Amino acid sequence: MTTSDYNLAEIKSGDANVHTHDTREQDLALDAPLTPSISLTQIDASDMYRLGKRQELNRNFRFISIMGFTLILMATWEGQLNASTFGLIDGGFGGLIWCYLGVFTGFIFVYASMSELASMAPTSGGQYHWVSEFAPKKYQKFLSYITGWICVMGWQTCIASGSFLAAMQIQGLLILNVETYISQQWHGTLLVVAISCFSFIFNTIAAKQLPMVEGLVLILHVFGFFAILVPLWVLAPPNSASVVFTQFSNNGGWSNIGLSCLVGMLSPVFNFLGADCAIHMSEEVRDASLILPRSIMTTFFLNGILGFIMLVTYCFCLGNVDEILATNTGYPFIQVFYNTTNSHVGASAMTALLIILSVCAVISIVATASRQLFAFARDGGLPFSPFIAHVKPGWNIPLNAVLISLLVTICLSMINIGSKEAFNAIASLVTASLLSSYIISFSCLMIKRHRGEPLPPARWSLGRYGMLINGIAVAFLSIFLIFSFFPLATPVAPSTMNWNVLIYGSVIIFAVMFYFVRGKHVYAGPLSIVKQL
Repeated sequence: MTTSDYNLAEIKSGDANVHTHDTREQDLALDAPLTPSISLTQIDASDMYRLGKRQELNRNFRFISIMGFTLILMATWEGQLNASTFGLIDGGFGGLIWCYLGVFTGFIFVYASMSELASMAPTSGGQYHWVSEFAPKKYQKFLSYITGWICVMGWQTCIASGSFLAAMQIQGLLILNVETYISQQWHGTLLVVAISCFSFIFNTIAAKQLPMVEGLVLILHVFGFFAILVPLWVLAPPNSASVVFTQFSNNGGWSNIGLSCLVGMLSPVFNFLGADCAIHMSEEVRDASLILPRSIMTTFFLNGILGFIMLVTYCFCLGNVDEILATNTGYPFIQVFYNTTNSHVGASAMTALLIILSVCAVISIVATASRQLFAFARDGGLPFSPFIAHVKPGWNIPLNAVLISLLVTICLSMINIGSKEAFNAIASLVTASLLSSYIISFSCLMIKRHRGEPLPPARWSLGRYGMLINGIAVAFLSIFLIFSFFPLATPVAPSTMNWNVLIYGSVIIFAVMFYFVRGKHVYAGPLSIVKQL
């Protein structure tokens, strides 16, 4: 008997007072032998038993590797360069910087709440599992089901969005260096497919090496920060401090500067999303109930600090905003790199570094999206759930979920050939989906706290401040969610409309209809197999 088998058997034999809700088939699944290569602590085994899940995936991640995984996926300092356009149009220099600080403050409460939930229930299901466990009994199955679909929508479109971002950077680099190059939409689609396939290789054939790869990319993430920062500091003619910190702009045509800044707030919000990726990898993290909250909070503060330094530096080095926004490369930061170095080689090297980090982020996104898909299918939330949730013996990864995610990404990328606006609308679902899943999860936790009902034990707890912190998090997230549906500028034309709200609403309506047609008959929700230890 392995150590893992011994720990699980010890927990089950010594727990005479466990109140269970699961079926005999679930118990038989838990009694099945673990794969010898799987490594979990006694606490991991206890958590999996309480959650009613059998350990199927290898626990290869430790603190540094899962922290690197999350740092790379969030890519906050890189995102200040990639996603600055929204803030430059709506808010300007001052709007970018002060909104960043406001968003950073709000996400302190968001990720503190998330860390506590991760410690209570470290499962790949994440948000939909928490909703099932903490929502009022009358609504838990329905709310959990809808939250699961929202998360699937968010993370599956995130692969396409991340791949498209890297693809557009490659095209921007081609435009900078090749005067005869004419960007075509099908070029971007082919690049998205290529980047996605490359990322899927890392998540299948090289899956066992993923923690090591994430550790190496973490080094590139840190050193790359200085490789970009130092040339900007040394070579770029700086703007004045008064311009950077006090100059606001309203190029979106909104009624006032305040509203313009709130719309431009999408830039920093987007760059702070995604720390729940570590939670969706929780069944591959050793000592997850403690490592997850520590890595989430450490990642948040490290990325937040690096992001702020890069943002302030970028604003000082930007030059004339109108000229930078008019660049034919499609990305203002590429033009800033060229203006700073006055060299195609120098600008290309700096941009290539960001492209490499963007592709590495897609590798992490694929891993996250496939684990979330696997978990929801394991609980019967999707069509063809048994197939999607199958874990191939010997591989110890959700291979079918990975392949389904690749297929979805390729199908979504084809939309870009016909309409870039339609593709962008679908890709932008990431923000609204993740924000709303956080809001539902934290709200259910608040209801449980308000009713005075007992919570699962947590090794990382907010204690008596939990209700206050959860409430502040929900308030901030609600503001972020509302403005994620706003267009970039007014007046609005069909090509500039933010169709996010239409597509988001359509998916929610589909999920509700599918729930009443099929979901409520086959989906019981994770609560049905959670054991009250």
